[in-house]
Amino acid sequence: MEDKIVGRNSVLELLRRGNREIERILIAQGNKHPRLRQIRAIAEKNGFRCDFTPRRELDSMEPDVPHQGVIALVSPASYIDLPSLITKVQSSNRSPLLVMLDQVQDPRNLGAIIRTADAVNVDGLILPKDRAAGITTAAHKASAGSSEYVPIAQVTNLARTIEILKAAGIWVIGADQGAPLSYTQADLTGQICLVLGNEAEGLRRLVKEKCDLLIHLPMFGHVPSLNVSVAAGILLYEVLRQRGNTDLVSGRVKTG
Repeated sequence: MEDKIVGRNSVLELLRRGNREIERILIAQGNKHPRLRQIRAIAEKNGFRCDFTPRRELDSMEPDVPHQGVIALVSPASYIDLPSLITKVQSSNRSPLLVMLDQVQDPRNLGAIIRTADAVNVDGLILPKDRAAGITTAAHKASAGSSEYVPIAQVTNLARTIEILKAAGIWVIGADQGAPLSYTQADLTGQICLVLGNEAEGLRRLVKEKCDLLIHLPMFGHVPSLNVSVAAGILLYEVLRQRGNTDLVSGRVKTG
């Protein structure tokens, strides 16, 4: 079964990355946006079929996600298995940084987290297979194509996965508003996996119990918690701050 990648940035990153089979690319008739011309030029240079398609047909194919005049029909997203991800991060010459999401169900939140994860050079994401968003069209669009670059593993049991990570020497740190320790007080410089819970309930009890450490983000207003993608961004940039490599990242990351 094919997937759909929508949006100019997402399709452009798909073509640049080249890690999925592309059946064809549909471009809205009459749309002369420069980015669409760039997409068509790269696609045709690499032998991918481009079809000019009525906009109403594109609208009907993906009514809930803004397609910006382009939809790519591609092979399904591929996931890395957990042992391969651990081997990959342990072979790196720097301290691994992983992110685990506990039943985050909004694909737009997932996409936003992936985008930030790519920006700070996270080594991989870990998602549960059940009751959680995967790399859907909406998630890919929200990631602005970043999901083509961040290794993502799907696992059946997060509690067991945490035990495996700990056995591999990775310190597992969960974000929980009831934790006594603030995120700025925790040492985030070593081999770590940050764990964030879903939009409504946060981390599940067993997942919290398995973590080595729990931290919280201070809240001074009336709403008791942050959107999970915002919380992820704050924590990931705190990791960079503590590790002292924010200048390296800021030199290559563009906003927008």
